Amino acid sequence: MLLSPLAERNWEDLCLVLEEVLDDQSHRQLFALELGSGTGQHVIRFAPKMPFVTWQPSDVNEESRDSIKAYIAATHAKNVLQPVHLDASEPWEKWAGLSNNSCDVVVAINLLQYSSFKTAQGVFNGAGKILRQNGLLITYGVYAINGIITPSSNEHLDAEIRQKNPEWGLPDIDVLRQLAYGNEMRMERIIEMEEFYKCLIFRKLEKNQTA
Repeated sequence: MLLSPLAERNWEDLCLVLEEVLDDQSHRQLFALELGSGTGQHVIRFAPKMPFVTWQPSDVNEESRDSIKAYIAATHAKNVLQPVHLDASEPWEKWAGLSNNSCDVVVAINLLQYSSFKTAQGVFNGAGKILRQNGLLITYGVYAINGIITPSSNEHLDAEIRQKNPEWGLPDIDVLRQLAYGNEMRMERIIEMEEFYKCLIFRKLEKNQTA
């Protein structure tokens, strides 16, 4: 079982956001896909708090998937499925056999800043296809706004990330808003979190809605 100190610090606040956002649907069973599940600490903590959600963790990294499996076994989580290999930069048809309109929620925690723009495009294109009408895409991380990164600690974080991979870096909220609109979704809320992190809530539009 791999351990992420960041996941240990932020899971509780993230869980409160998810519980609030999904509260009006807690009377029915939901299906949620987590993209880039990493160690598995988030999904394992979310599961008992939201028993009305069946969670599908995923990751491109085999070591991460092994960690998720170990957490599932250790916690006897009933509503967490075995992790699947999923590369969000690939066309959604390759997303582990998930079908059109099959998900109520797609969650991406600290994924977009450690991804190429192609992956961001894939996340929004895929979510636009696999989400049911009124389904939610929820992303968590640190973002630029109108091309500007504040405060200086986030500028340093962006520089550190780009040193690891020049294609990575803090995504721009306005660019993500446009990606959402191009895939039949609308950015509904920005929730301010600790240490300048934010949760972005995108909703899949009904056919007769306009953004």
